[in-house]
Amino acid sequence: MSAVEERLAELGLTVPDVAKPVAAYVPAVRSGNHIFTSGQLPMKDGELMVTGKVGGEVGEEQATECAQQCALNAIAAVKSVIGDLDQVKRIVKVVAFVASTPDFTGQPRVANGASELLGKAFGEAGIHARSAVGVPVLPLDTPVEVEITVEV
Repeated sequence: MSAVEERLAELGLTVPDVAKPVAAYVPAVRSGNHIFTSGQLPMKDGELMVTGKVGGEVGEEQATECAQQCALNAIAAVKSVIGDLDQVKRIVKVVAFVASTPDFTGQPRVANGASELLGKAFGEAGIHARSAVGVPVLPLDTPVEVEITVEV
């Protein structure tokens, strides 16, 4: 077990199986020393955790939990490419998409669910650049989608 997985275990989390793509793409690809994940949805045990818009049917706390699950799924996608998560030198960039009502402006707080998990899992290497973007709709009516770029 990698040190990253041990830190996740201390949080009561495990790296899940890689979520199956919902269209024609792969979960992650490596190009040189970087791994780029596809957008990860908040899939847990093969099902979306919740559907709807943040600020509407989905509360901010629920959405933050979804962002954390998206990050956990992104970690799984990275692991599927490199095997050992201790090969990660740095989480370079996180992009969080938040399907939200027009008046909801807390996208950065929702994205913290992903950012904070990555920081806890990877320590100093988990500190990253980030974008948190509000959008009108996401695939399968999910409230959050997260992609990450990792240096190995």
